[in-house]
Amino acid sequence: MNLRRQIAVIVWLLVVAACVLVISRSQFTADMSAFMPRNPTPGQKIMVDQLRDGVVSRLILVGVEGAPAPVLAQISKNMAAVLRTSPALVAVNNGEQAGMEKDFDLLWRNRYLLSDAVTPQRFTPAGLKESLSGYLDLLGTPMSGMAQRVLAKDPSGEVIHLLEQLQGEAHPSMQDDVWFSRDGARAMLLANTKGAGNDIDAQEHAVLAIQGAFEDARKKALPAAASAQVRMTGPGVFSVQSRASIRDDAWKLSLIATVLVASMLLLLYRSPRVLVLGLLPVASGALAGVAAVSLGFGSVHGITLGFGVTLIGEGVDYGIYLFTQIEHDESPESTLRRIWPTLRLGVLTSICGFSAMLFSGFTGLAQLGLFSIAGLIVAVSTTRWVLPHLLPQGFFVHASTRFSSVLMLLVRQAPRARIVLFAAVAIAVAFLVIKRDALWNDSLASMSPVKKESLALDEQLRRDMGAPDVRYMLVLSGGDQESVLQQGEAVAGAMHKLVAQGLLEGFDTPLLPSRALQQARQAALPDAAAVRSNLGKALQDLPFRGSTFAPFAQEIAVAKQQPLLDRAAFEGSNLGLKLDTFLVQRDGGWLLMLPLRGVRDAQGIEQGVRHMPGTTIVLLDMKTESEQMFRDYRHEAAKNAMLGALAIVALLFASLRSVRRVVEVSLPLAAAVVTVTTWLILGGHTLSIFHLIGLLLVVAVGSNYALFFDQRCISAQDRERTVTSLVFANASTVLGFGLLSLSQSPVLNAIGSTVAAGAVLSLVFSAILIAGRDA
Repeated sequence: MNLRRQIAVIVWLLVVAACVLVISRSQFTADMSAFMPRNPTPGQKIMVDQLRDGVVSRLILVGVEGAPAPVLAQISKNMAAVLRTSPALVAVNNGEQAGMEKDFDLLWRNRYLLSDAVTPQRFTPAGLKESLSGYLDLLGTPMSGMAQRVLAKDPSGEVIHLLEQLQGEAHPSMQDDVWFSRDGARAMLLANTKGAGNDIDAQEHAVLAIQGAFEDARKKALPAAASAQVRMTGPGVFSVQSRASIRDDAWKLSLIATVLVASMLLLLYRSPRVLVLGLLPVASGALAGVAAVSLGFGSVHGITLGFGVTLIGEGVDYGIYLFTQIEHDESPESTLRRIWPTLRLGVLTSICGFSAMLFSGFTGLAQLGLFSIAGLIVAVSTTRWVLPHLLPQGFFVHASTRFSSVLMLLVRQAPRARIVLFAAVAIAVAFLVIKRDALWNDSLASMSPVKKESLALDEQLRRDMGAPDVRYMLVLSGGDQESVLQQGEAVAGAMHKLVAQGLLEGFDTPLLPSRALQQARQAALPDAAAVRSNLGKALQDLPFRGSTFAPFAQEIAVAKQQPLLDRAAFEGSNLGLKLDTFLVQRDGGWLLMLPLRGVRDAQGIEQGVRHMPGTTIVLLDMKTESEQMFRDYRHEAAKNAMLGALAIVALLFASLRSVRRVVEVSLPLAAAVVTVTTWLILGGHTLSIFHLIGLLLVVAVGSNYALFFDQRCISAQDRERTVTSLVFANASTVLGFGLLSLSQSPVLNAIGSTVAAGAVLSLVFSAILIAGRDA
């Protein structure tokens, strides 16, 4: 091996070693926000931030089923007792009073600051008489015990009022003192993780803690709990499941693809050494792709690793082109010089196609683009400057004469199918034009890397938990917490009027009042003398003894002087979790989010609050916003895909320097795209952005076949070798992308099924429209 060859191999080894070093220090994630836009609108940013690290991302809904209700209730209690001590969780609620003690204590100690009923009128003789009469109405109700507990110190009924407000919100049914689904089939728990939603390791620890607590509780309840099982859902659970699923897919599909491609190469070349050499471009490209993504984005998404399966199919093509095209008594270097212009052009067209992903507004797709571009460059570079120096002396592929003869016969007969092909494509185009309004799916579910079964379970458990379908939300913004809380209080007054008008059923507010409102409530509290006087008048004609309420005046006196509440007072309680959901600090400012329930007239609500003085308010329609978000990015992706296709055409023209040849090379690719799209629609699919990316990859991959078929002035023997190499290269590509269609990830499944079908059709259509021309 001369010095130049040694340098090439040494550089390659250094690059591979550097990639391994980078990968060993890389962070791998399955954060779903990678498939959210990188530059969202303000409303979209709220959704993305909440999904990434908001309180919503930390919630895990748990359902225990498969046993009699009393057994499920006991399992729920045992699980909650264990999980409340888990370092992976900050709160666990299953409806038990034991889990609500901190909340009640917070409400009790601060009831006069928190209750919106605290006004001067509340403590007049008439106001107190009305409150005391309300206590009488509670006798014989489930609230009777609570009423007797608090009556003496709270005759104005503030804590009862607060509890009724909280109970009026959506919550699960109660059975055996714990939460149950409406049909009584599941015991329900709600857990809040310590780690953020995008900290998948922390989320996995929480999931394992819940699973472990369930197993321990189930064992204690045997044999009645023998068939019991636990179901979990939530953003963190999705991330954990997605990472495990993608990891499993990446290893399993990569192993299957490697075995199948290796078997094909071994059958073709009958040399273990050449088999290993044929896989070197693939391995080198995969390592380079992962390292490039890690350096470019700071982390590598699991779907990017799964996408690496495609490089096994695409990258091995280059070795096949080289090995199969080597003629008898010809050196590998000479062969590469002969085929390099076509091979290089094919790689460049593929890079143009993947570039559309690189410039996508989705971080996840941009990672796939960078992975593919870096991988292809390194794979083809390894083929060009390393493989020739590692092949055995005198290497030559003895192709099957019968197989080659059959292929050439098919190629010569292929032009007879042109009329049929043109007619089929024309029908397909007409079909797509007719269906143009129903081609695309812009729903959030179509973009999610989460399996449909998991989404269905999430919907079911949310119904069981009694969680409302929060589609609409009022979002207020301010420079500081106090100003945004005051805005919320002003808006709440207007919203109560809209509820009375029937525009919506209700809305949720954070329990924390502004400091100004807390001070106003303290000012509304009477002095001790007035308390005693007004209470004495209120007790007339009521069956209460005056001595019962001796502590009341002291409670009022303490409340008038107690420190005002702040956010810290709610920490560690379930009420604090609710507050953190509604009140969020972002980008140096504050947001207050008020979920709306049972909206009947969104336009009327928007008009009712739009021009309120001193407020910055937006009515956010989560469904419309998410669909518009993906519609915009689908349009962006279509634009990038069009630019990528134009770049491919420009590249072809710059190389072929003939409009006619560019058209001839492009026609099979266009026909393949139209046919695959029609096949997808007829198969019951609606197109997502991932199908669009797949169609562009069809153009990028298929252009390799068209270019090799388009080679002019080559001998019949060279033509035969070219056709043979294309068939084997196509088989490896279809294996790579076809296996992706078996992936559990909807993203990889959509891309894989689209490209696998498109690659086959590109080869067949190229044979029909180009190869038969001079075969």
